[in-house]
Amino acid sequence: MPGPGLRAARLITELTAPAVLVTVLTMLVGWFGGNGGAHGLAWGLLATVFASGIPFAYIVGGVRRGRLTDHHVGVREQRRTPLLFGLASAAVGWALLAAFGAPRPLLALVAAGVVGLVVAVTVSHWWKMSIHTAVAAGAVVVLVLTFGPPLLAAVPVPVFAGWSRVRLRAHTLPQVLIGGTVGGLVAGAVYGALT
Repeated sequence: MPGPGLRAARLITELTAPAVLVTVLTMLVGWFGGNGGAHGLAWGLLATVFASGIPFAYIVGGVRRGRLTDHHVGVREQRRTPLLFGLASAAVGWALLAAFGAPRPLLALVAAGVVGLVVAVTVSHWWKMSIHTAVAAGAVVVLVLTFGPPLLAAVPVPVFAGWSRVRLRAHTLPQVLIGGTVGGLVAGAVYGALT
């Protein structure tokens, strides 16, 4: 019978799943880019469809058809196709957002996601880097760059995400640490340069 630590790890893993964090972050950045109005939220929603909605639907479909073992795509050898699909979806979303004049911060965020997915596809070919911690660390960097130093309060998010992945034996400590480092660096470099 799982103890409270295992139950907490499962809950944290679900709450810090890439699809969840990307959805929340995209809506926040869309809102910010639209000067805090409904217009920005609409942009955020459109970006969310391509950045997390369509890719997550693809993963869920893969689980239902038995091609993927779980919605976190825990088997490294199964990651390539979902990551490539997510990359294509995010790239198409970025192109549509750019064509229709989306706010610059939102374009920068989706571009950072595209670059992050290129890195994830490349690394996952050989090694199971934690995408949970990559996205969580990248999200913290984007929040701080967008909303300022008070958002450093979000620093525990990637720490808890990493703890949960190690506790569930989904990743090793190096996989979590490298994931967080890569995610933070990509977000800082790409989002920082484009905003």
